Amino acid sequence: MEHTVVRCAEGHVFSTASFPLQHLGAGRIGPGRLLRCPRCARLRQAVPVGGAPKR
Repeated sequence: MEHTVVRCAEGHVFSTASFPLQHLGAGRIGPGRLLRCPRCARLRQAVPVGGAPKR
């Protein structure tokens, strides 16, 4: 399973096994997705960390 390293809106960096890149309705919501951050335990917008190796 491939993991993606992401950063939440609070600045916490973590890896996730799923980072859905899909369209929601007629408009695209941008590069960020709502994920539950393991550090702050809330749904936060998260974006992939550029330059981080995928494992």
